[in-house]
Amino acid sequence: MRRIVFSAAKILVSAALLYFALRKADFAALAARIDAASIGWLALALAVALFQVFVGTLRWRTISAGSGAPLGLPQAFRYNMIGAFFNQTLPSAIGGDAMRLWLVARAGAGWRTAAYSVFVDRAIGLIALAVLIMCTLPWSLTLIGNPEGRLGLVLIDAVALGAGVVFLALHLLPFDLLTRIWATRHFHTCSQIASDLLFRSRSGPWLALISLSIHVLAVVVAWCVARAIASPTDFTQLLFLVPPTMLITMIPISIAGWGVREASMGLAFGYAGLDAGDGVAVSLLFGAVYFLLGGFGGLVWIFSAEKAAKGDAEITVPE
Repeated sequence: MRRIVFSAAKILVSAALLYFALRKADFAALAARIDAASIGWLALALAVALFQVFVGTLRWRTISAGSGAPLGLPQAFRYNMIGAFFNQTLPSAIGGDAMRLWLVARAGAGWRTAAYSVFVDRAIGLIALAVLIMCTLPWSLTLIGNPEGRLGLVLIDAVALGAGVVFLALHLLPFDLLTRIWATRHFHTCSQIASDLLFRSRSGPWLALISLSIHVLAVVVAWCVARAIASPTDFTQLLFLVPPTMLITMIPISIAGWGVREASMGLAFGYAGLDAGDGVAVSLLFGAVYFLLGGFGGLVWIFSAEKAAKGDAEITVPE
């Protein structure tokens, strides 16, 4: 019953935010901006998004090996594609993570190590996004003239960075109680795994590079869809505006980020002195690209051996 209530609440949040973001949108004008050249840009955006999934696979493989759940490249890529599908269909932006966890555990890695690999992967991605926003902050604050927008950007990034620092330092705290309580014990272990990987000379630079690349590729997707509708927004502006929007979209209060992303992008464009309508249009097409990507992931799921074997054995989650 509680799950149904939460799902319904997220649907209502998505619907409400989409309504407020789109209530003044001119869809006829948007459709008129899409021509034959636009299809090429949108196809390129989809190809970049697919490559982004592959790069994410490389990061997840490194983290999975460090978590005790090693994955082959084809296997990890398949699981990531399936996760992209469930990101679009389950009532949360992290629905795909739950499915990746299930798949890894089902493959024999065990629930604990599967959960560690997925959680650490998500945490490192969040930390990398916060670092990217911090690195571009001097230029972002120059671009955003609105004082409220500046303050909001700094606060959002400060919270994300602070959470990342606390997470990485958790295993260093001299409290034995952290290893005795069920929930904090697992957070403690994840903190240890993430720190070992990030501060190791062999894996640290590699994880940093590919994690930042994943977020930059998302900006490339946004730039492609902006070109598809001939928006005057350039790549540099999107580099400053898209990552904070992505950070806000990670809050699991809507369906696949719909509504939250559109409202945030429109607001960000407005604060930067750009056309807020362009921001909403770019966000809609950005979401559509990932929706199509999720469709390909759905095909991978339909024809996967994991789906065929899903009903063969029941999995019991350990308490």
